[in-house]
Amino acid sequence: MKDSSHGDVSDISESEERGVVKDQLEALIMQMYKSGITYSEAVCEFKKRFILTVLQDCKGNQCKAARQLGMHRNTLSRTIAELKLDAKGLRAGTRRPPRSTHNVPTDKRAAR
Repeated sequence: MKDSSHGDVSDISESEERGVVKDQLEALIMQMYKSGITYSEAVCEFKKRFILTVLQDCKGNQCKAARQLGMHRNTLSRTIAELKLDAKGLRAGTRRPPRSTHNVPTDKRAAR
């Protein structure tokens, strides 16, 4: 939906929302600073929460989460290990059975 004087209306809403989130972040940073939380503690906690949120949204799928985070899958995996996060608990629990449990036909003609 276009507004002739302001461009795309949805962009204005998104821009305003980002501004609100940035304001909230600034207030949180001030609160953390005043309560004595160090920079390294704050960065570590932010990384943990941000990664876990995206992983939850992606149902524990690290490939999808890495794509959403804008990083390589191996970097995400290494970061998860460094932060000692339990990403396995986020998986939906419905996994494809291993190939060894599939019914394998004994007769080659039956497979056709």
